[in-house]
Amino acid sequence: MTRPRIVALIISLFVTTILALIFSFQQNIQIGIIHDFFRVFLPVFLLTFLFSLFFIEWIIFRRIYSVLQKLRTLKDPLTKKKKNEKSSDLLETLNNEVQEWAVERKEEIDHLNRLELYRKEYLGNVSHELKTPIFSIQGYILTLLEGGIDDPGINRDYLQRAERSVDRMIAIVEDLQAITSLETGELELDIERFELVALAQDVIDAEEIRATANKIHFSMVNDTGQPVYVMGDRFRIRQVLVNLIVNSVRYGKENGETKLKIHDVGDKIIVEVVDNGIGISKVHLPRVFERFYRVDKSRSRAQGGTGLGLAIVKHIIEAHKQTIEVMSTEGVGSTFSFTLKKS
Repeated sequence: MTRPRIVALIISLFVTTILALIFSFQQNIQIGIIHDFFRVFLPVFLLTFLFSLFFIEWIIFRRIYSVLQKLRTLKDPLTKKKKNEKSSDLLETLNNEVQEWAVERKEEIDHLNRLELYRKEYLGNVSHELKTPIFSIQGYILTLLEGGIDDPGINRDYLQRAERSVDRMIAIVEDLQAITSLETGELELDIERFELVALAQDVIDAEEIRATANKIHFSMVNDTGQPVYVMGDRFRIRQVLVNLIVNSVRYGKENGETKLKIHDVGDKIIVEVVDNGIGISKVHLPRVFERFYRVDKSRSRAQGGTGLGLAIVKHIIEAHKQTIEVMSTEGVGSTFSFTLKKS
Protein backbone atom coordinates (compact mmCIF):
# COMPACT_ATOMS: atom_id res chain seq x y z
CA MET A 1 0.00 0.00 0.00
CA THR A 2 1.37 3.40 -1.00
CA ARG A 3 1.95 6.20 1.45
CA PRO A 4 -0.87 8.44 0.06
CA ARG A 5 -3.40 5.60 0.51
CA ILE A 6 -2.30 4.96 4.08
CA VAL A 7 -2.72 8.67 4.80
CA ALA A 8 -6.18 8.63 3.17
CA LEU A 9 -7.21 5.55 5.23
CA ILE A 10 -6.16 7.16 8.52
CA ILE A 11 -7.91 10.41 7.73
CA SER A 12 -11.06 8.52 6.65
CA LEU A 13 -11.15 6.47 9.85
CA PHE A 14 -10.75 9.56 11.96
CA VAL A 15 -13.38 11.60 10.13
CA THR A 16 -15.86 8.66 9.91
CA THR A 17 -15.61 7.84 13.61
CA ILE A 18 -16.26 11.45 14.62
CA LEU A 19 -19.25 11.81 12.27
CA ALA A 20 -20.75 8.41 13.23
CA LEU A 21 -20.42 9.15 16.93
CA ILE A 22 -22.07 12.51 16.57
CA PHE A 23 -24.94 11.12 14.48
CA SER A 24 -25.47 8.10 16.76
CA PHE A 25 -25.59 10.18 19.93
CA GLN A 26 -28.13 12.48 18.35
CA GLN A 27 -30.32 9.50 17.39
CA ASN A 28 -30.03 7.88 20.82
CA ILE A 29 -31.03 11.08 22.54
CA GLN A 30 -34.18 11.23 20.39
CA ILE A 31 -35.05 7.53 20.76
CA GLY A 32 -33.86 7.26 24.37
CA ILE A 33 -32.67 3.63 24.04
CA ILE A 34 -28.99 3.04 24.78
CA HIS A 35 -28.68 -0.45 23.33
CA ASP A 36 -29.82 0.85 19.94
CA PHE A 37 -26.62 2.95 19.78
CA PHE A 38 -24.59 0.34 17.94
CA ARG A 39 -27.52 -0.47 15.68
CA VAL A 40 -27.39 3.12 14.47
CA PHE A 41 -23.60 3.64 14.74
CA LEU A 42 -22.37 0.72 12.64
CA PRO A 43 -24.34 1.42 9.43
CA VAL A 44 -23.57 5.13 9.65
CA PHE A 45 -19.91 4.36 10.30
CA LEU A 46 -19.58 2.00 7.33
CA LEU A 47 -21.39 4.28 4.86
CA THR A 48 -19.49 7.37 6.00
CA PHE A 49 -16.15 5.53 5.97
CA LEU A 50 -16.55 4.27 2.42
CA PHE A 51 -17.64 7.63 1.13
CA SER A 52 -14.94 9.60 2.96
CA LEU A 53 -12.24 7.10 1.98
CA PHE A 54 -13.11 7.41 -1.68
CA PHE A 55 -13.40 11.18 -1.51
CA ILE A 56 -10.26 11.80 0.52
CA GLU A 57 -8.19 9.36 -1.48
CA TRP A 58 -9.30 10.99 -4.67
CA ILE A 59 -8.33 14.42 -3.36
CA ILE A 60 -5.00 13.32 -1.90
CA PHE A 61 -3.97 10.79 -4.45
CA ARG A 62 -5.44 12.23 -7.62
CA ARG A 63 -4.81 15.87 -6.98
CA ILE A 64 -2.24 16.59 -4.31
CA TYR A 65 -0.01 13.59 -4.92
CA SER A 66 -0.01 14.14 -8.66
CA VAL A 67 1.04 17.76 -8.07
CA LEU A 68 3.81 16.58 -5.76
CA GLN A 69 4.96 14.16 -8.42
CA LYS A 70 5.11 16.97 -10.96
CA LEU A 71 7.08 19.10 -8.51
CA ARG A 72 9.46 16.23 -7.95
CA THR A 73 9.80 15.82 -11.69
CA LEU A 74 10.71 19.48 -11.92
CA LYS A 75 12.99 19.25 -8.89
CA ASP A 76 15.08 16.38 -10.23
CA PRO A 77 16.61 18.36 -13.12
CA LEU A 78 17.27 21.25 -10.74
CA THR A 79 18.86 18.89 -8.25
CA LYS A 80 20.91 17.32 -11.00
CA LYS A 81 21.85 20.75 -12.24
CA LYS A 82 22.93 21.78 -8.74
CA LYS A 83 24.87 18.56 -8.37
CA ASN A 84 26.51 19.17 -11.74
CA GLU A 85 27.29 22.74 -10.71
CA LYS A 86 28.73 21.52 -7.42
CA SER A 87 30.79 18.93 -9.27
CA SER A 88 31.94 21.59 -11.73
CA ASP A 89 32.82 23.96 -8.88
CA LEU A 90 34.70 21.19 -7.10
CA LEU A 91 36.66 20.35 -10.22
CA GLU A 92 37.42 24.02 -10.83
CA THR A 93 38.55 24.46 -7.21
CA LEU A 94 40.71 21.36 -7.44
CA ASN A 95 42.17 22.57 -10.73
CA ASN A 96 42.96 25.97 -9.21
CA GLU A 97 44.61 24.35 -6.21
CA VAL A 98 46.73 22.14 -8.47
CA GLN A 99 47.77 25.16 -10.54
CA GLU A 100 48.63 27.15 -7.40
CA TRP A 101 50.64 24.21 -6.10
CA ALA A 102 52.48 23.97 -9.42
CA VAL A 103 53.28 27.71 -9.39
CA GLU A 104 54.51 27.53 -5.79
CA ARG A 105 56.71 24.54 -6.58
CA LYS A 106 58.09 26.29 -9.67
CA GLU A 107 58.90 29.41 -7.62
CA GLU A 108 60.52 27.24 -4.96
CA ILE A 109 62.58 25.38 -7.56
CA ASP A 110 63.61 28.66 -9.22
CA HIS A 111 64.61 30.02 -5.81
CA LEU A 112 66.69 26.92 -5.05
CA ASN A 113 68.32 27.15 -8.48
CA ARG A 114 69.21 30.80 -7.84
CA LEU A 115 70.65 29.87 -4.44
CA GLU A 116 72.66 27.06 -6.00
CA LEU A 117 73.96 29.38 -8.72
CA TYR A 118 74.77 32.00 -6.07
CA ARG A 119 76.57 29.38 -3.95
CA LYS A 120 78.66 28.19 -6.90
CA GLU A 121 79.51 31.75 -7.91
CA TYR A 122 80.36 32.67 -4.32
CA LEU A 123 82.63 29.66 -3.80
CA GLY A 124 84.26 30.31 -7.18
CA ASN A 125 84.93 33.93 -6.25
CA VAL A 126 86.33 33.04 -2.83
CA SER A 127 88.63 30.38 -4.26
CA HIS A 128 89.76 32.74 -7.01
CA GLU A 129 90.49 35.59 -4.59
CA LEU A 130 92.46 33.32 -2.26
CA LYS A 131 94.24 31.52 -5.08
CA THR A 132 96.09 34.66 -6.23
CA PRO A 133 97.95 35.41 -2.95
CA ILE A 134 98.50 31.69 -2.26
CA PHE A 135 100.20 31.16 -5.63
CA SER A 136 102.25 34.32 -5.08
CA ILE A 137 103.43 33.09 -1.67
CA GLN A 138 104.19 29.68 -3.12
CA GLY A 139 106.26 31.21 -5.91
CA TYR A 140 108.28 33.44 -3.58
CA ILE A 141 109.00 30.60 -1.13
CA LEU A 142 110.02 28.15 -3.88
CA THR A 143 112.39 30.75 -5.31
CA LEU A 144 113.94 31.27 -1.90
CA LEU A 145 114.24 27.51 -1.27
CA GLU A 146 115.93 26.96 -4.61
CA GLY A 147 118.77 29.27 -3.61
CA GLY A 148 117.25 32.71 -3.56
CA ILE A 149 117.54 32.83 0.23
CA ASP A 150 121.31 33.19 -0.17
CA ASP A 151 121.00 36.06 -2.65
CA PRO A 152 120.96 39.38 -0.75
CA GLY A 153 119.44 41.05 -3.79
CA ILE A 154 116.16 39.09 -3.68
CA ASN A 155 115.77 37.32 -0.36
CA ARG A 156 114.46 40.28 1.64
CA ASP A 157 112.39 41.57 -1.29
CA TYR A 158 110.67 38.20 -1.81
CA LEU A 159 109.96 37.81 1.88
CA GLN A 160 108.31 41.23 1.93
CA ARG A 161 106.23 40.32 -1.12
CA ALA A 162 105.17 37.09 0.56
CA GLU A 163 104.22 39.08 3.64
CA ARG A 164 102.01 41.38 1.55
CA SER A 165 100.29 38.35 0.03
CA VAL A 166 99.69 36.96 3.52
CA ASP A 167 98.21 40.30 4.56
CA ARG A 168 95.92 40.17 1.54
CA MET A 169 94.73 36.69 2.52
CA ILE A 170 94.09 37.85 6.08
CA ALA A 171 92.12 40.84 4.77
CA ILE A 172 89.97 38.57 2.58
CA VAL A 173 89.25 36.19 5.47
CA GLU A 174 88.43 39.05 7.84
CA ASP A 175 86.10 40.64 5.28
CA LEU A 176 84.40 37.29 4.70
CA GLN A 177 83.87 36.90 8.44
CA ALA A 178 82.51 40.43 8.70
CA ILE A 179 80.07 40.08 5.82
CA THR A 180 78.90 36.67 7.08
CA SER A 181 78.19 38.16 10.51
CA LEU A 182 76.32 41.07 8.90
CA GLU A 183 74.23 38.83 6.65
CA THR A 184 73.26 36.38 9.39
CA GLY A 185 72.48 39.15 11.87
CA GLU A 186 75.08 37.86 14.34
CA LEU A 187 76.90 41.19 14.40
CA GLU A 188 75.65 43.37 17.23
CA LEU A 189 75.99 47.09 16.62
CA ASP A 190 77.29 49.29 19.42
CA ILE A 191 74.93 52.23 18.90
CA GLU A 192 76.07 55.47 20.48
CA ARG A 193 75.94 59.21 19.94
CA PHE A 194 79.07 60.54 18.24
CA GLU A 195 80.27 63.54 16.26
CA LEU A 196 80.39 62.74 12.55
CA VAL A 197 82.52 65.60 11.23
CA ALA A 198 85.46 64.74 13.48
CA LEU A 199 85.22 61.06 12.48
CA ALA A 200 85.15 61.95 8.77
CA GLN A 201 88.18 64.25 9.16
CA ASP A 202 90.05 61.47 10.97
CA VAL A 203 89.41 59.09 8.04
CA ILE A 204 90.55 61.70 5.51
CA ASP A 205 93.75 62.32 7.45
CA ALA A 206 94.45 58.57 7.70
CA GLU A 207 94.03 58.09 3.93
CA GLU A 208 95.95 61.23 2.91
CA ILE A 209 99.14 59.33 2.11
CA ARG A 210 97.28 56.92 -0.16
CA ALA A 211 95.55 59.82 -1.91
CA THR A 212 98.82 61.71 -2.40
CA ALA A 213 100.44 58.62 -3.94
CA ASN A 214 97.56 58.46 -6.45
CA LYS A 215 97.60 62.27 -6.95
CA ILE A 216 94.09 62.63 -5.55
CA HIS A 217 93.04 65.73 -3.64
CA PHE A 218 90.77 65.39 -0.58
CA SER A 219 88.25 67.96 0.65
CA MET A 220 85.27 67.98 3.02
CA VAL A 221 82.13 70.14 2.90
CA ASN A 222 79.91 70.47 5.98
CA ASP A 223 76.73 72.30 5.01
CA THR A 224 75.72 72.78 8.63
CA GLY A 225 78.86 74.73 9.53
CA GLN A 226 78.87 73.12 12.98
CA PRO A 227 79.45 69.75 14.67
CA VAL A 228 77.04 67.04 13.50
CA TYR A 229 75.91 64.42 16.01
CA VAL A 230 74.47 61.11 14.82
CA MET A 231 73.39 57.78 16.31
CA GLY A 232 75.28 54.72 15.13
CA ASP A 233 78.13 52.29 15.61
CA ARG A 234 81.16 54.57 15.45
CA PHE A 235 83.58 51.79 14.46
CA ARG A 236 81.33 50.46 11.68
CA ILE A 237 80.55 53.91 10.27
CA ARG A 238 84.28 54.60 10.19
CA GLN A 239 84.64 51.35 8.23
CA VAL A 240 82.01 52.59 5.76
CA LEU A 241 83.81 55.92 5.27
CA VAL A 242 87.19 54.20 4.83
CA ASN A 243 85.82 51.76 2.22
CA LEU A 244 84.10 54.50 0.21
CA ILE A 245 87.07 56.90 0.31
CA VAL A 246 89.62 54.20 -0.50
CA ASN A 247 87.37 53.05 -3.36
CA SER A 248 87.20 56.59 -4.77
CA VAL A 249 91.00 56.91 -4.59
CA ARG A 250 91.54 53.48 -6.13
CA TYR A 251 89.37 54.30 -9.16
CA GLY A 252 90.14 58.00 -9.36
CA LYS A 253 91.87 59.82 -12.16
CA GLU A 254 95.33 61.30 -11.84
CA ASN A 255 95.08 64.81 -10.31
CA GLY A 256 91.47 64.02 -9.50
CA GLU A 257 89.43 64.99 -6.46
CA THR A 258 87.39 63.25 -3.77
CA LYS A 259 84.90 65.27 -1.75
CA LEU A 260 83.15 64.21 1.42
CA LYS A 261 79.91 66.16 1.86
CA ILE A 262 77.64 66.28 4.92
CA HIS A 263 74.03 67.49 4.61
CA ASP A 264 71.40 68.04 7.32
CA VAL A 265 68.00 66.84 6.07
CA GLY A 266 65.21 66.79 8.65
CA ASP A 267 65.82 64.01 11.15
CA LYS A 268 68.61 62.48 9.05
CA ILE A 269 72.13 63.29 7.98
CA ILE A 270 73.17 62.51 4.40
CA VAL A 271 76.83 61.71 3.77
CA GLU A 272 78.16 61.83 0.20
CA VAL A 273 81.49 60.64 -1.15
CA VAL A 274 81.89 62.30 -4.55
CA ASP A 275 84.74 61.77 -7.02
CA ASN A 276 85.56 62.66 -10.62
CA GLY A 277 87.10 59.29 -11.39
CA ILE A 278 86.49 56.72 -14.11
CA GLY A 279 82.85 56.24 -13.16
CA ILE A 280 80.65 53.18 -13.57
CA SER A 281 78.54 52.26 -16.58
CA LYS A 282 74.77 51.78 -16.24
CA VAL A 283 75.20 48.07 -16.97
CA HIS A 284 77.26 47.54 -13.82
CA LEU A 285 75.48 49.93 -11.43
CA PRO A 286 72.80 47.47 -10.19
CA ARG A 287 75.51 45.00 -9.11
CA VAL A 288 78.20 47.19 -7.51
CA PHE A 289 77.13 46.15 -3.98
CA GLU A 290 77.41 42.42 -4.71
CA ARG A 291 80.18 40.40 -3.11
CA PHE A 292 83.31 40.09 -5.29
CA TYR A 293 81.66 41.94 -8.15
CA ARG A 294 84.24 43.96 -10.07
CA VAL A 295 83.51 46.40 -12.87
CA ASP A 296 87.01 46.03 -14.32
CA LYS A 297 88.38 42.75 -13.01
CA SER A 298 91.96 43.10 -14.23
CA ARG A 299 92.32 46.72 -13.06
CA SER A 300 90.55 46.02 -9.76
CA ARG A 301 92.96 43.28 -8.76
CA ALA A 302 95.93 45.37 -9.81
CA GLN A 303 94.65 48.12 -7.49
CA GLY A 304 94.22 45.67 -4.61
CA GLY A 305 91.18 45.18 -2.42
CA THR A 306 89.16 42.09 -1.64
CA GLY A 307 86.08 42.81 -3.75
CA LEU A 308 83.96 42.84 -0.59
CA GLY A 309 84.24 46.49 0.43
CA LEU A 310 81.01 47.83 -1.07
CA ALA A 311 79.06 44.72 -0.01
CA ILE A 312 80.21 45.30 3.58
CA VAL A 313 79.30 48.99 3.34
CA LYS A 314 75.77 48.14 2.20
CA HIS A 315 75.24 45.60 4.99
CA ILE A 316 76.52 47.98 7.67
CA ILE A 317 74.20 50.78 6.55
CA GLU A 318 71.22 48.44 6.30
CA ALA A 319 72.03 47.07 9.78
CA HIS A 320 71.56 50.68 10.96
CA LYS A 321 68.16 50.60 9.18
CA GLN A 322 69.38 53.31 6.82
CA THR A 323 69.89 53.46 3.04
CA ILE A 324 72.79 53.77 0.63
CA GLU A 325 72.62 54.83 -3.02
CA VAL A 326 75.04 55.22 -5.90
CA MET A 327 74.93 57.53 -8.91
CA SER A 328 77.61 57.34 -11.55
CA THR A 329 78.42 58.29 -15.11
CA GLU A 330 81.17 56.48 -16.96
CA GLY A 331 84.15 58.77 -17.53
CA VAL A 332 82.70 61.51 -15.30
CA GLY A 333 82.69 60.15 -11.74
CA SER A 334 80.62 58.58 -8.99
CA THR A 335 78.63 59.64 -5.92
CA PHE A 336 77.97 57.23 -3.06
CA SER A 337 75.51 58.58 -0.49
CA PHE A 338 74.11 57.10 2.72
CA THR A 339 71.92 58.28 5.57
CA LEU A 340 72.36 58.27 9.33
CA LYS A 341 69.93 59.08 12.11
CA LYS A 342 70.53 62.55 13.51
CA SER A 343 70.94 62.85 17.26
